Amino acid sequence: MTIRIDRVKASSPALVDFITADHAELEPTAPAESRHALQFERLLAEHVRLFAAFDGDRPVATGALVPVEDGHEEIKSMRTDPAVRGRGIGRAMLAHLVADATDRGILRLSLETDSADFFVPARAMYARAGFHDSGPFGAYPADPHSAFMTLTLPAAGSETDLAR
Repeated sequence: MTIRIDRVKASSPALVDFITADHAELEPTAPAESRHALQFERLLAEHVRLFAAFDGDRPVATGALVPVEDGHEEIKSMRTDPAVRGRGIGRAMLAHLVADATDRGILRLSLETDSADFFVPARAMYARAGFHDSGPFGAYPADPHSAFMTLTLPAAGSETDLAR
């Protein structure tokens, strides 16, 4: 399997189906008011940086970056196709999002994910990448169905950044 990650700026039936499947998979995990997934059309907004990993023409993962405030972005729509989970594609997408944000001088990445057991592997992946538990950010209220995590990124030009 050869994977490429591309920035997505236009709709395609395959990506719409991929995001729709994500929302269907999330539906039983929390009440509607506690599910914060963006609809596909909102992922194509100019201020959103949507990426997809493809195996040929087939999307196998997605991830997006959405501004929260200056220097702070949120990771949204992280999903790996269930048929290819456990092969490192989610980790590759997360690394791509972190690198994209770092390259643009973003200083902090945060995310909201569900607190249900279904999301334990995702939270473990984020923790291995350096994210730590945090409180709500942006407009999110405290919610027992939500887990919040954040990662501080190196400032552009720092020794860590220069070593990359």
